[in-house]
Amino acid sequence: MTAIADQTGTAVTAALRTIDANIAEFGDRYPGDTTENDRYLERPANTGWTTSFWPGMLWLAHDLTGDDTYRKAASAHVRSFVDRVDQGIDLDTHDLGFLYTLSCVTAWRRGRDPEAKRAALAAADHLMRRVLPSAGIIQAWGDLADPRQQGRTIVDSLMNTPLLFWASRTSGDPRYAAAARRHTAQLRDHLLRPDDTTYHTFYWDPATGEPLRGETEQGSADESCWARGQAWGIYGFTLNHQYTGDPSLLAAAVRCADYFLAHLPADGVAHWDLIFARSGETAEERDSSAAAIAVNGLLELAALVPASLADHYRASAGRILRSLIDDYSTVRRPDSNALLLHGVYDKPKSVGVDEGNLWGDYFYLEALTRVTRPGWAHPW
Repeated sequence: MTAIADQTGTAVTAALRTIDANIAEFGDRYPGDTTENDRYLERPANTGWTTSFWPGMLWLAHDLTGDDTYRKAASAHVRSFVDRVDQGIDLDTHDLGFLYTLSCVTAWRRGRDPEAKRAALAAADHLMRRVLPSAGIIQAWGDLADPRQQGRTIVDSLMNTPLLFWASRTSGDPRYAAAARRHTAQLRDHLLRPDDTTYHTFYWDPATGEPLRGETEQGSADESCWARGQAWGIYGFTLNHQYTGDPSLLAAAVRCADYFLAHLPADGVAHWDLIFARSGETAEERDSSAAAIAVNGLLELAALVPASLADHYRASAGRILRSLIDDYSTVRRPDSNALLLHGVYDKPKSVGVDEGNLWGDYFYLEALTRVTRPGWAHPW
């Protein structure tokens, strides 16, 4: 870790410079999901699944510097997330975990803001409404009266369950954690395939709870391996193991990690689908955000596995992060207001292809924080 940390000072300085400029540009408003020609534009309102990554970056900047300016800037976003849950704005998503962990749970942990706590618990209640009892899964997107959305979950949801574990610990009500445990077990058993790849999305029969089929929304094909989904698997199964102590979830994280690392190009930054690693040289785009997520998952996982495997994961994370800093970050791109470029949001729909994106920026900065602040505790 020391060797990695020695290489990141310039990257941290550049990231903080961009965040300072974005505070001036966006304030308590929100950048879009992705850049357009390498620059974020302001979105009209606090909607969508990615807005919390902006205050999440502000909390990380505070961790990196101790500068109270960042704490105040992060705390200023609580009001918007309180209003969002109170007014029922765009809550039809499992990504309430992303949204309220980084915006409100963190604000509660850091400053004991009672409104942040109330909003995060309300978001957890909304998330519980998406539980399908027959299957024990948290349904993914959209209006649950829509048959296309009933019985569907996605691999990203592994990162949303921490909100439920927090809600149980905070409220004393075990229902939240029980739902998270059952949901994660279903993903372990059905989204993680025998060859250690992951489906992006999987369906259960809404009436009987019978597992039906896996599909993709953003990968190359139903049976391919969407890179960001595999990275969510590394980090998400690791986090759920931390909450539950279930060794099968740790084993699932290891399986995801080993497959991911075995299917990378020479510079360590994944193509948007890992299937393209089989093709040798290819013009298919990289997904820097998948790489950034994987770095954090690998570093978190390394603390939980035997020493030889831990050393391998730490070395791999360092190699990927070094590549991100050198060739994918905006260290030498002051014209961009992103931290990380060359990401892919949704290639099949031609959305955010070869652009920066908010989650990539957040997880890149989380990785920099991990390696420059030993003992730092993640917000999940």
